[in-house]
Amino acid sequence: MRRNQIPGLALAAFGMAAVFGCKQAAEPAAPPPEPTAPVAEAAPVSATYVCDSGLTVAVAYPDPQSAQVNYRDRTYALRAAPAGSGARYADAEVEWRTLTRDGVENGTLSRQVAEDAPVVLERCSRPAPVPPPVAPGPADVAPAVRTTAAQGAPGGPPPCKGPQLKLSAAGGDAGAGNRVSILAVQNLGAQPCSLTGYPAVILQDRQGRDLTGIRAQQTLGGYFRTGQAPTPVRLEPQGKAFFDIAWNVVPDEGQGQRNCPSVARIRMTAPGDTSPVSLEQTLTPCGGSIRVSPFRPVAEPVPEPAPAAAT
Repeated sequence: MRRNQIPGLALAAFGMAAVFGCKQAAEPAAPPPEPTAPVAEAAPVSATYVCDSGLTVAVAYPDPQSAQVNYRDRTYALRAAPAGSGARYADAEVEWRTLTRDGVENGTLSRQVAEDAPVVLERCSRPAPVPPPVAPGPADVAPAVRTTAAQGAPGGPPPCKGPQLKLSAAGGDAGAGNRVSILAVQNLGAQPCSLTGYPAVILQDRQGRDLTGIRAQQTLGGYFRTGQAPTPVRLEPQGKAFFDIAWNVVPDEGQGQRNCPSVARIRMTAPGDTSPVSLEQTLTPCGGSIRVSPFRPVAEPVPEPAPAAAT
């Protein structure tokens, strides 16, 4: 009996080993996780966009097919994706779109909830890049360098920051249901600084709550002169730059609006900064939006000269 049992036990052990070996072969090894580059190794920032919320989105473009988008202390490594117009970069979580129009480069950061159904996180903008000028001749080198420094380009003053700024009222106008407030931004620091582009503006009520239903729309030029693209403004110590806030005071009855929201405070954040400055000012903008101009060096633009009469 024992002689007959030994071959059977050997066959059973061989069968179990074969089955176990097949199971091991059928389970492939899990692929190693893809490495994620830390924020410290991100490429240098190529552009900073100021958003309607007052926050900023900093973007680096290491090469034509990729973008590193920094938002709320997190960096997203995105790849170029098809877009009907402008540029689009995306991964499985977020997408970043840019489109330049009328001298302004607009950017939209969205969360990928479902295919072709992104949810907008931020709407941002910055002045469109200006093509580099033609290289000057030897006689023009010194004037060109002085002009570049005065405009806040490399070698000029650094961007102004909130702690060194003061916001104040500098005038206004009214007529035909429209209102405009001219606001001054003063450099209280001991060194020059510069402002380029648009301020990020948020309106608040008397309780200090953000009125998120009022959208700040950027416009070329100001209330008194339209169509002018943003240009750098240099602020010497105690110097000022100016911008406009314009709004309508007629309720949009077509949208069911009877009363317009009451604003008690204006909060402004300089481009590329996160420290706002405030001004107590009351206004009642209707229609759910206000219009914000870019910074300029004077309170009211000098009127353009009238055309000469024909002789």
